[in-house]
Amino acid sequence: MLESITQSEDPPLEPSAVGIDAARNLAHTAKSVPQMQGISSRWLLRILPWVDVPGGTYRVNRRLAFPVGDGRVKFDPAGPHLRVVPRTLREIPPLRDFPDDDVLNALAGAFEQREAEPGTILAHAAQKADQLIVVARGKVDHFTPGAYTDAVSHGLLADGAHFGEHCLAGKSTWKFTYRAATACTVLVLPRRAFKQIRNGSPELAAHIDSYLARPRPAMTRRGEADIAVASGHRGEAQLPAAFVDYETSPREYPLSVAQTVLRINTRVGDLYNGPQDQSEQQLRLTIEALRERQEHEMVNHPDFGLLPNADPQQRISTRHGPPTPDDLDELISMRRQTKFLLAHRRTIAAFARECTRARICPPGTEFNGHHVVAWRGVPFLPCNKIPISADLTSSVMALRTGEDDGGVIGLYQRGIADEYEPGLSVRFMGIDDRATLSYLVSNYYSVAPLLPSALGVLENVEVGHYNKPPDLS
Repeated sequence: MLESITQSEDPPLEPSAVGIDAARNLAHTAKSVPQMQGISSRWLLRILPWVDVPGGTYRVNRRLAFPVGDGRVKFDPAGPHLRVVPRTLREIPPLRDFPDDDVLNALAGAFEQREAEPGTILAHAAQKADQLIVVARGKVDHFTPGAYTDAVSHGLLADGAHFGEHCLAGKSTWKFTYRAATACTVLVLPRRAFKQIRNGSPELAAHIDSYLARPRPAMTRRGEADIAVASGHRGEAQLPAAFVDYETSPREYPLSVAQTVLRINTRVGDLYNGPQDQSEQQLRLTIEALRERQEHEMVNHPDFGLLPNADPQQRISTRHGPPTPDDLDELISMRRQTKFLLAHRRTIAAFARECTRARICPPGTEFNGHHVVAWRGVPFLPCNKIPISADLTSSVMALRTGEDDGGVIGLYQRGIADEYEPGLSVRFMGIDDRATLSYLVSNYYSVAPLLPSALGVLENVEVGHYNKPPDLS
């Protein structure tokens, strides 16, 4: 039977009805609106409370805080060696506000590059401190003897962190023992080299002497001017007088802008405008692209982006590389009311692997109609604008949000001319001699942490760490 069918050579039947291909010419097809792969969840824009900025600039007033030079030293590669960027030496307390760039250049050239294997002791507690050490690559743990153990860790130092700066101002001893947690590259300024440069620069010697003679102001652990308060007394007592001082030059956040010119040919709008409006769909996708750029700038812009401008005291490094539950616990504990964690999706996947390795099932939670990963009750939201470097490391941001809580807020201006959405305007620019309509699409925005503790960053997060596959040989 199969053979007879296979060998049949009967001619095809004549059509008895209109064919499908011909019939489709008379039918309307069901069609989608134009799709775009570049649209992401944009959780950062969703979770921030947005504040109207009528004047175009938002000023963050804070209590007076004393600068302590707690930033990071930066490096320039010079052939096979690293060189300290001289101006960043002002981040070291004894050199803060030192004006002579030539002396800073000489100090930068006096650093010696050294390599340290994991476990190498760089400095011993209670011994004489005779060098300034800056961590260029790798991680350095610092610890002291504990009440019940030989060593209690006080955290990791990495990426421009420095220690031993007190030896520049006078004789002293190491407060901690410093040990290389990974393979490290450190730059070392010996005290003898510093003294030689100091002896040749009266201006540097006067600056160091002024630093030593300067009275230490009463301040809180956050670096703010202390408010004198009396407590625990009985009867009549002489009460201290106090006032709250403010920063004289508070930081201001002007609104940034992302713009483009949308062009639409009049013939397209006249003849091919149904059933979907061409101008509306073009504008919709253009706004999506502007919103994507807005979130990218709010994360990465060097002037106001959250990642570059996080306070150095609110940055910590992972202990071992991958993001472990212990790392996230430390990140969350650094501030009150941590409301959100943001990370790249690959970082969240790396955290899930570490939970699996620790035999922990990270709980999920319902947030804005979505089921998301959570840790300690804090939603862990994806943000693809947080970069992953070439060596497969990334960051995790922890945010407290809202004006009332001194958190992170988004900034925009309502009521601008030709407003299409809050903070976004679409302005008709006319028709040119090619019969093309032009629209100027402008998006105004910024972001501001009201307090340094509103934003924390977990750095050096490895996202490419996997378990080794089983040996099947």
